[in-house]
Amino acid sequence: MRKLRLASAAVALAIAFASAASAQVYPNRPITVVVPFPPGGQVDNVARLLLDRMRASLGQPLIVENAGGASGTIGTGRVVRAAPDGYTIGMGNWTSAVGGPAMYSPAYDILADLEPVSLLLIAPTVIVGRQSLPPNTLQELIAWLKANSDKASAATVGAGSPGHVSGIHFQNVTGTRFQFVPYRGGGPANQDLVGGQVDLRIGAEASQMLPHIRSGRTKAYAVMSKVRWAPAPDVPTTEESGVPGIDISVWTGLWAPKGTPRDIVAKLSTAVREALADPVSRERIIAAGFDIPAPAQLTPEALATFHKTETEKWWPIIKAANIKAE
Repeated sequence: MRKLRLASAAVALAIAFASAASAQVYPNRPITVVVPFPPGGQVDNVARLLLDRMRASLGQPLIVENAGGASGTIGTGRVVRAAPDGYTIGMGNWTSAVGGPAMYSPAYDILADLEPVSLLLIAPTVIVGRQSLPPNTLQELIAWLKANSDKASAATVGAGSPGHVSGIHFQNVTGTRFQFVPYRGGGPANQDLVGGQVDLRIGAEASQMLPHIRSGRTKAYAVMSKVRWAPAPDVPTTEESGVPGIDISVWTGLWAPKGTPRDIVAKLSTAVREALADPVSRERIIAAGFDIPAPAQLTPEALATFHKTETEKWWPIIKAANIKAE
């Protein structure tokens, strides 16, 4: 009888240990992905392209929670304050990870208070002009802007956006001056550019401009990158056009709250790599106009280094220009 009781106790203990181990397997419930912008923007597009495939790797759904406002700093703060258990993570981009924190000075350190998971996708940017603009090359555009100082207009999607910051940097590097016209989004800005109501867009997402470039409704002066963009191989880079150092991309990344266990971060990072290696996902991503980072760029360490480099490059420009939140 005593042996039977001991055997029963051993079985119960084994079941208890198995249950505890099962409860700690990550993930065992849905994961909330905070997108710090309203629905329909660039980060939402990235989520749509990646999250379903990441679900296949993780075995649990990833549910988007939009928390927009203050250039992404409100939603990012939600991730900073979340429990570091891997069930609330954040997907952000250049605006929420670089421009927004520089302007708003939130109550968190954007570099120290999040756990990098992986760089996601990269959206190249372009310098484009209305179809009737006289210059045909970037050097001709610079000369024309100098001859018409403060007369030209450049559409942006708000203070501190990639287009605004890179436009200011462009002015500093080239010695040109023009007026910025803020819009509520890329759609209205592009519509007015095509319609000739504004002269330029600098730092515009290349994927958004591609239909207008291909149709000839706008002039493409340069890709703001060190390499040419595959969907528009005839458009030179800013470096090839004699204006180095002004390249900017609207990149996206994935972060977890500080203190998230390394094995959870590693599992999330692996799910990103598997999603980006999937042929069907890659085809959809490329068709949407995004670039896929090299495998070496997809580690948590690589995102941490890249994010720091971007902050060190652009924060002094934002601060020197005294760009404030609208």
